[in-house]
Amino acid sequence: MYKLIPLENGLENVEGFFCGATNVGMRKKPVNSDSSELDGDVAFIRSEQPCDISAVFTSNTFQAAPIKHFQKYPKGFQTNFVLINAKNANAMTGDKGIEDIESIMSILSTKQKVLNPVMSSTGVIGYRLPIDKITSAFDTLDFNASNSHQAARAIMTTDSFKKELAYQVELEDGNTFNIAAICKGAGMINPAMATMLCFVITDAKIPKSDMDELLTEATEGSFNRISVDGDTSTNDTVMLLANKQSSHYNKEAFAEALNKIMFELAMLILKDGEGANKLVAFEVKGANSEEDAKRASMALSNSLLVKTALFGEDPNWGRIASTIGASGIACDDETLTIHYDDLLIYSSEFRELDKVREEKAYKVMKQERFKVTCDIGLGDASYTSYGCDLSYEYVKINAEYRT
Repeated sequence: MYKLIPLENGLENVEGFFCGATNVGMRKKPVNSDSSELDGDVAFIRSEQPCDISAVFTSNTFQAAPIKHFQKYPKGFQTNFVLINAKNANAMTGDKGIEDIESIMSILSTKQKVLNPVMSSTGVIGYRLPIDKITSAFDTLDFNASNSHQAARAIMTTDSFKKELAYQVELEDGNTFNIAAICKGAGMINPAMATMLCFVITDAKIPKSDMDELLTEATEGSFNRISVDGDTSTNDTVMLLANKQSSHYNKEAFAEALNKIMFELAMLILKDGEGANKLVAFEVKGANSEEDAKRASMALSNSLLVKTALFGEDPNWGRIASTIGASGIACDDETLTIHYDDLLIYSSEFRELDKVREEKAYKVMKQERFKVTCDIGLGDASYTSYGCDLSYEYVKINAEYRT
C-alpha cells in the first residue's frame, strides 16, 4: 500500500522546481482590502530539467492568447518554464496577443535558459499585455529560489485567500515522490472548468501517456463539477508538469494523489466563491443514465434561483424540483425524493413541509456545508456536482471588477 502525507509550503516540496513572484506595477493595491501588503502580479514556475507537460483548457470558444500560444507547440513538447501574470487576461487580443507572448519569451530567453516556455494569464479581457512591465520582472525575480506562498498569491484576482497544497506519496517499498499545486479562482466558475488557473507539479517518474489520462480524469472529478455563477472564462487552464527527478512512480498512488489535490483545490475555490457562505453537494441518483444524472446535477449547481435560496437559507424544495424538471431529463414527481443531508424534504407522500420538518431543514441549511440528494427513482445512474450560494457580495465584487 501507499500513504499520502500532507506537506506545508506547496510547490517548494517538489524536487528540481523553483517558483516565485514579483510586483511590476500592474497590481496597485493589495489583493485583500484588510492587508497593506502589495502582492505580486508576475509569477514563475521553473524546472531544472525539461518537463513533460499536460494541460486541459477552457471550453469557451474564445480561448485566450496564452492558450493559443501553448497550442502552437508540437504535440508532446517539453518545457521548463511557466510564466503567469495577473490583472490582464490577454484574451480577445487577436494575433497581436500571441505575438506579445512571443516577444516576452524572447526577452526571457536572454535572461534565463528556457525550453518552449509557456504563459498563463488572468484578469480583465480585451487589453494587450504591458510588455515592458512584465519583462521588467526578469530583472528582479530570483529564478533559483522558491517561494510558493508568493507565487500562489500573485495569481489571485478576486480570491480572498491563496490556494496551495502538497503531498508526499510514500510507496510500499519506502520510496517517495511529491506532488504539489497552486490554484486561483473565485468567480466565473462553471462546471466546464472555471475562471481558474491551476498548476500541478511533480517529481514522479510518470509516463506522458499517464499524465494525459490522469489529468483529464482528475479535472472531470474536480474542477468540472463545481459552479459559483455558471460562467466559463476564456483563460481556464490546468497544467501538470513532471520533471521525473524522484525516479519513482506508481500509477494508482499518483492517481489518488492527483485526484485528492485537485478535488481539495476545487472545494477551496467554492469556499472562496465571491461572497459565498455555503458549499453544497448536489447528488442526483436513480436516473436513467449518467448523462441525465449529470445534466440535472449541474443544472442544480448552476441555478441562480437555487443559489439564492441557499443564501436565504430557505428550505422550500420547490426550486430544487423545478430545476430538475426544467433540465429535460426523464423524471416523475411520483418517484422523486429530495433529502437535505439525511432529512427527507420531499416525496410523493410528503409533498407539503410540516412545521417540524421545515425547522429541521432550516437547521441543515444554516450549516456551511451540506448535501442535497435527489433520487429520481427511475434507474441506477448517479452524478454529484458542487455549488455555493449567491450573495449580495458577489454582485458588489463583480460590479466593481475593473475598479
